[in-house]
Amino acid sequence: MKIQPHFLPMSLREAEKLGIREFDIILVTGDAYVDHPSFGVAVIGRVLQDAGYTVGIIAQPDWKSDADFKKLGKPGLFFGVTSGNVDSMVNNYTPNLKRRSDDVYSPGGAGGKRPDRAAIVYADKLHSSFPGTPIVLGGIEASLRRFAHYDYWQDSVRRSILADAPADILVFGMGERQVVEIADRLLKGEDIKNITGIPGTAVKMEISKWRSICHDDYVVIPGFTEVSQDRELYARAFRLHYQEQDPIRGKPVAQPHPKTVIIQNKPAMPLSTRELDHVYEQPYTRMPHPSYKKPIPALAPVKFSIISHRGCFASCAFCALTHHQGRIVQSRSIESIVREVKRMAKMPDFKGIVQDVGGPTANMYSMHCRRWETNGACPDKICTHPVCKSLDTSHQKQVELLRRLREIPRVKKVFIGSGIRYDLVLANSSDYLPELCAHHVSGHLKIAPEHVTRHVTEIMHKPGKEVFEEFKKRFGAINKKLGKEQYILPYFMSGHPGCTLEDMIELAEYIRDNNLYTEQVQDFTPTPMTASTCMYYTGINPFTMEKVHVAKGREKRIQRALMRYKDSRNYGLVYEGLKTTGRMDLIGSERKCLLKRKNPIPSPHPSA
Repeated sequence: MKIQPHFLPMSLREAEKLGIREFDIILVTGDAYVDHPSFGVAVIGRVLQDAGYTVGIIAQPDWKSDADFKKLGKPGLFFGVTSGNVDSMVNNYTPNLKRRSDDVYSPGGAGGKRPDRAAIVYADKLHSSFPGTPIVLGGIEASLRRFAHYDYWQDSVRRSILADAPADILVFGMGERQVVEIADRLLKGEDIKNITGIPGTAVKMEISKWRSICHDDYVVIPGFTEVSQDRELYARAFRLHYQEQDPIRGKPVAQPHPKTVIIQNKPAMPLSTRELDHVYEQPYTRMPHPSYKKPIPALAPVKFSIISHRGCFASCAFCALTHHQGRIVQSRSIESIVREVKRMAKMPDFKGIVQDVGGPTANMYSMHCRRWETNGACPDKICTHPVCKSLDTSHQKQVELLRRLREIPRVKKVFIGSGIRYDLVLANSSDYLPELCAHHVSGHLKIAPEHVTRHVTEIMHKPGKEVFEEFKKRFGAINKKLGKEQYILPYFMSGHPGCTLEDMIELAEYIRDNNLYTEQVQDFTPTPMTASTCMYYTGINPFTMEKVHVAKGREKRIQRALMRYKDSRNYGLVYEGLKTTGRMDLIGSERKCLLKRKNPIPSPHPSA
């Protein structure tokens, strides 16, 4: 009999009320427990519960003692461990490596409730308290640290998280199929050490065993010792495992470490539309667990949002989605999404606003390539660079979806809040943009050109400036026709590999000339397993093996300051950047100038 309580239990008292004497699986997370489909632990917990397993949650345990880790007892099958929705180092530190005082995934936004490298810390605690009980790592932190990787916070190459944590198996990607199969096989009595070949998992293999088997079926990449000492080998290793992140054509990847060999099986097959519908139609309450007395800030912007699809075929260099959700887009049915919004609209605090309908890129919903089923995503080209003719870029299904959602009783507005890929809009002559402008923009439309200099956008795998300008032109014309005052909110990035001070000045001038100045600045942060992070560490583009310029230290701070040239606190850094590049013509009283004073007094404490 499947138990479907209001919330997954966080205490033995709750479990007792549900008739649970022992948990099959206990999930440990660095986030507060929010029963919402945007929170990974809620999804995995509900999927396991739907498969017939009893599941308990330990949220944000105090890692300085053993008590929280023991409070639910020993699970019958395994502990699942995740740092939460965000890598714990990204969550705990700013791009300038300063410790954050807040945490939007904690009650009241309080910081300090999760340790650095949370997945390793939690696994260590569980292993010492319950030796012999299987431990399964999952979530974004584990997924993107499954190979030897450059760690920005330590400024060095770290081993695979599986080599550092006392865990038995690592689930990468979204994980629903993998965790259910692991649970099923453990329930049948299999030893966790023999569960080694599940797609979408990585495991450890003893060096002696590795030496005794044939390696023909594996892509063997340079090992930890080599990549930690040789940057060119690091870049080559990245390119090799990047090319295998496809569920159709991918092969297992092996990377030797000093005491073990890390084996990544090929990625799990994408969920079908029916399977994806089932995952998102579990009985989520869309609420924080009632034990919390303060709100969880991360819930507010997504509480009444809808996940319509997974995957992204754009392959932006600074994004890890290729390694996590993959390039094959998996879309839910319109009927499933309509049912979810109808349930959501019945909630007492629903005000009629659907905050977002999207995925990694909102307008990739239902887009498809005929090659995916048989050949997987192409290994030698990027779907959007330029937009491939084999790709079905029709927006018809999304337009139909949005129209259906607008018709639901109590729904007043349906917004697209997750951003769109504007080159896909221009690649298709549908009525999508007029529909979007007429009904689904909340005053500002988020898009991410990231930069305007050609060689920088090429490295980023982003469309060029002319594509952005054509989209702006069409967006403006449509809104003028509609009689609406709506604006584009562009996201630009500083400090990306390949970007020089001269390139940042060109971007600053473009922002000035097009009245696009914003206080929202993205400073490139090297996060595990992105191509851009590989470039940042090695100074090499792993796809071409050519050298790229990398801004670090003071230059990186200057680049960020140039994005906020109007901020008086950045005056000294902006002045330094302009002087260094011989652009003193941009200091003065003329309209074109970025700095207005002729006799600068650099601030001793610039904010950038």
